[in-house]
Amino acid sequence: MPQETRELGDFTVTPRVLLISSLAVVVGAATAVVALALVRLIGLVTNLVFFARVSGRLSPIEHTGLPWWALVLIPVGGGLVVGVMARYGSERIRGHGMPETIEVVLTGGSKVQPRVAILKPLSAAVSIGTGGPFGAEGPIIMTGGAVGSILAQLLRLTADERKTLLVAGSAGGMAAIFDAPLAAVLLAVELLLFELRPRSVVPVGVSVATATVLRGYLLGRSALFPVAPFTVPRHLVVYLAAVGLGVVAAGVGTLLSRLVYASEDLFGRLPFHWMWWPALGGVIIGAGGLISPRALGVGYSTIDDVTATKLAVSTLVAAFVVKSLIWSLSLGSGTSGGVVAPIVLVGATGGALAQTFLPNVALGFWPAVAIAALLAASLQVPLTGIVFALEVTHAWSAALPMLAAATVGYAVSTLLVRRSILTEKVVRKGFHVSREYDVDPLEVLRVREVAEEELTTFDVTTPLADAVAVYLQARGERGWAYQQRLYPVLDDGRLVGAVTRSALAGAALAPGDLVLPVLPDIATCRPEETLRTVAHRMADLAVSRLVIVDDGTVLGVIALSQLLAARLRDLDEARVSERVLRPHLRRSRPVGGPTEAISAVPGRTPQ
Repeated sequence: MPQETRELGDFTVTPRVLLISSLAVVVGAATAVVALALVRLIGLVTNLVFFARVSGRLSPIEHTGLPWWALVLIPVGGGLVVGVMARYGSERIRGHGMPETIEVVLTGGSKVQPRVAILKPLSAAVSIGTGGPFGAEGPIIMTGGAVGSILAQLLRLTADERKTLLVAGSAGGMAAIFDAPLAAVLLAVELLLFELRPRSVVPVGVSVATATVLRGYLLGRSALFPVAPFTVPRHLVVYLAAVGLGVVAAGVGTLLSRLVYASEDLFGRLPFHWMWWPALGGVIIGAGGLISPRALGVGYSTIDDVTATKLAVSTLVAAFVVKSLIWSLSLGSGTSGGVVAPIVLVGATGGALAQTFLPNVALGFWPAVAIAALLAASLQVPLTGIVFALEVTHAWSAALPMLAAATVGYAVSTLLVRRSILTEKVVRKGFHVSREYDVDPLEVLRVREVAEEELTTFDVTTPLADAVAVYLQARGERGWAYQQRLYPVLDDGRLVGAVTRSALAGAALAPGDLVLPVLPDIATCRPEETLRTVAHRMADLAVSRLVIVDDGTVLGVIALSQLLAARLRDLDEARVSERVLRPHLRRSRPVGGPTEAISAVPGRTPQ
């Protein structure tokens, strides 16, 4: 095996990943503290406005004793405060949190303004603490990302390394809020990193592990919405029901996404400044709170009740419908809040409603399965949806039904809508988001596999007239099939430069010079290098051709057109259908007679 082949590895990674991972430890620790501060701040605002007491514990808003008019005015007041903070602080605090993080990764060089790290959690605490039906994960994802980005901006790092630390902070915050480290890493891979490489996955994993360990000391370690242990019966009807639940989840997820952006479009047509929109969204929230107080706030207590107890059908219907409506409609106002917790509540209540007519398995089983399915369908992150539902409920025995429901929900959702509820917001700002990961064919193919075998070279002493004659003869013999545009020039077999075809063509039209116009310092490559390496070198040097050299011997020239041919090979694998195996059918003759082979190939008669 050639030495160059042995040097190629499954991954491209350098020791610098250790430096970024050490920085990720700091980022993970910081995001755990920020997550604790955000949870306590939300609890403080909730207790102050709904219970007139000072406490950092999250209290269920449905237990407040305030009159009906207060339930309407408090969300309006919270919306006014958020609008002012966004207008005079930073407009980037508006929205879900995750779409803004994706936008910074894709278009902003992973640079987050320091004030966002302060204003985002403050605005989220006000929005959620005054009854907003949002989650804390969106703000903490953006705030944690801001922590990682700010640290990276203080150091001399590349844009890719800034992105890694930004996502490390976002994933660390997600893990610290929900105590779901595996789901946080998967969310980073499926939604934020836009790559699956050791240079990014390792630091993100380090950050998430650090944040989760500290979370145990700061907020405790336990399932957020525990489900009592159970055993899933081995009945086909249970898995068929899970598949049906996945289809329904895809429909609900699609409807929620369309409601959010229909609301955003309606708010965008209002004749007054967007600063006032969150207050109008507060009116919607307050009106919904009058119908179902359980729909207000983050809703953790309601989710816990749904997975651990059996609530009345009327309570479930009210929470499911009202939460879906006030969350999707008020989110379009541009207020500050996340999407995961509301989707979890809608999924849990929907699953609890479904379990009234689905096969009876155990209390909390169908809510847990529905959480996985709705997350997979609405966010289009199937692995994250499954693992998140398992980690927050500890319903480990439901893994297979969750897989069925989430996979079907994801499949149907991707067929129904082009983008998820998160990426749609980024696309509406004029950016394209692609989350399909594939092995680059240029990374698999090597130079020697696509290089042309025929090559014309010149000696450094070759007269220009002779070189022109060689060029004209080859062009005359092969016409348009003649592709060589760069001619290596050798001195005793050693590469010293090259002559371009345009120079030879010019000399043929206007002869005059006698010496070859040799270009020195020609870029080269080796036959065992990958085409991706070659493409990067061409881009870096602003050339479209490289001379292939192996141990000082010139083997050929590789051009940009050959890289495109390699890409075409990959396209053909995706779009060209062919029948590889052709079964041969046999027809029986009467007893005692020989058998006759019938060929399956059209037009071919058996002998």
